Order: sequence, then C-alpha cells, then structure tokens
Amino acid sequence: MARRIAAGAAYGGGSIGLLGVAAVGVVLAELQLAKRTVGGGVAPLPPGADGLYGRSFETSDPVTAPLRLALLGDSTAAGQGVRRVGQTPGALLASGLAAVAERPVVLRNVALPGARSDDLERQVSLLLSSPMGPPDVCVIMIGANDVTHRMPATESVRLLAAAVRQLRTAGAEVVVGTCPDLGTIEPVYQPLRWLARRVSRQLAAAQTIVVVEQGGRTVSLGDLLGPEFAANPREMFGVDNYHPSAEGYATAAMAVLPTVCAVLGVWPETDGLEPDRRENMLPVAKAAAEAAKEAGTEVTGARAPWALLKHRRRRRLPAAEAPTPSPEDVHRP
Repeated sequence: MARRIAAGAAYGGGSIGLLGVAAVGVVLAELQLAKRTVGGGVAPLPPGADGLYGRSFETSDPVTAPLRLALLGDSTAAGQGVRRVGQTPGALLASGLAAVAERPVVLRNVALPGARSDDLERQVSLLLSSPMGPPDVCVIMIGANDVTHRMPATESVRLLAAAVRQLRTAGAEVVVGTCPDLGTIEPVYQPLRWLARRVSRQLAAAQTIVVVEQGGRTVSLGDLLGPEFAANPREMFGVDNYHPSAEGYATAAMAVLPTVCAVLGVWPETDGLEPDRRENMLPVAKAAAEAAKEAGTEVTGARAPWALLKHRRRRRLPAAEAPTPSPEDVHRP
C-alpha cells in the first residue's frame, strides 16, 4: 500500500485511499464518540523558541559559526501542549545539537498548529526567504492532521516530497519525523483505534519512500504515541489528551536528535551495520514498512532501490536553555 501511495503521488494519481468505503460509516460513528473525550482540555499555544542555543560554544572562529536548525510542520513540531520554551521539541533539539556538535545553534521554527501537508509550501517559502539563507538542517513533523482531516494519501505525500525537494535543492539537509501512530490515543476506541493505527502507519511508510527518494532521511515517530505512551498516558499526553506533554516531547526529541546530528556529520558513525540492533540494508519500501512499526528507526537512502535501516543509540538530552533572541526578533512585536 505504501508503494502504491508513493507511486500515485509521483504520477499524479489521486484515487488511492487508506480506508475502504465500507469502513467510512464505522469511522464516522466512532469519531463522534472520540470527539467527546479527545481534546477535553485546552492545550496552551506553543511558546516561541526561536533564538540562539549553546552560547557557551561561541567563538570568533568562522569554522565554529552557529549551525542553523529549522522546524516545520504541525503542532507536534511547534510544541503545542507545553508552557515553557525549554520543553518544546525545537528547544530540545537545538540544545542537544549544540551539545553534541559543540557549536552554537540558531533555531527558527515556522511550524503551525493544525497544519496539514498543504501548508508546507508556505512554511518552506518563509524559511528560504530569510536573509540568513537556507538552514543547515530542517526537521519536518507532519501527517497527523492529514489523517484526521482525511486528506488523500497521494496528495499528502506529494506535497511532502515537493517540500523536501525544494529544501534539498536550496542546500539544506532534511530529516522528517513521519506520521505518529494515532491508534494509541487513549480515548479512541475500537474499531477506530485499529483503523487509525493502520492509516497512520501506511502514511508513515509512504512518507519514508518519497523522502528517501528526494535525498532526505526519516525517523519513525510511531512510538511517539506508541508503547511508552500507552504505558504512561497520563505522563506522556498533555491536558487535552491529544498533544504530547513535556515528557512526550522529550521522548520524540530523543528519537530524532541522533539523526539530526548524523546528517550534519557530528554523530559517531560505525563502519558497518549492527545486526544485534536490527540494522539492515533493505529495499526502500520494506525498510519504510519496518520503520513505521518502531519509533526512533531511521531510514536513509543507499544505492537505489536500497535503503539503510538504522536504530541509533539515544543519548540523554541536556537541559534546554533559554534562547538568545535573534536580531530580527528584537524588533518583532
């Protein structure tokens, strides 16, 4: 199914859906029940985290000039659900990258709560129009709202592929956190839970295929709402039972950080694959399907049609510091 979705996006197909027509009535009925409990609280708007991180690494040496990190996507990338800057995924990733690279990091977050993949074009244009030039690395987290708003999967992945292609053409490295497993949101009941899991995993696998084709890397966020969340829903979900809590965002950042560091060449790489960590060289579609099952799984392109499936070791993130406002933020109302 992921191959069909990706092929449909590449060749202009728009009729490939993720759910059969017979399931629509059941989904709609269950969705009405879920709406009564999901989002029962009010998630606070995400705090602005733009600015400079890793100030202790600042020097006059141009070799250690600040790295530029950008976040794009939806509320997960924006950090909706937490109240402190240091709890947002952007701040966590910027602080972690600065600590690993031993260089300051300038963060810019253009993600928008509620965004779907059709907003990526606007976000990319906003980033690339900056006088600072394209970022060194961009992290995109998108897909959950595409599923909940029933955007055709072929359209969703086509828009994502276009955004990745534009960023790569501009010279930025791209890491995509794929669609999380929506089947583990606590108030959602069967059979909607099963359908949501199937839909989100299929979309995540299709996202991986098109991102790798464009020269980006993906990290599965399936477990962002997966086993750890299922085991500790009160800790991992925010007040609205939908967006992650501070602990949830830290879990997501820990999954993405190693790949962000690796794509910039600051993460220690091994010479070969590690079978004991279930790393392998697989056809892209097979690697995409495997990655969708487990969070923190990275897929990066090798020689077509092969891809590397890696499970990078996670390191503890340093406490996120308060950012130094950028010059343009000083004059921003």
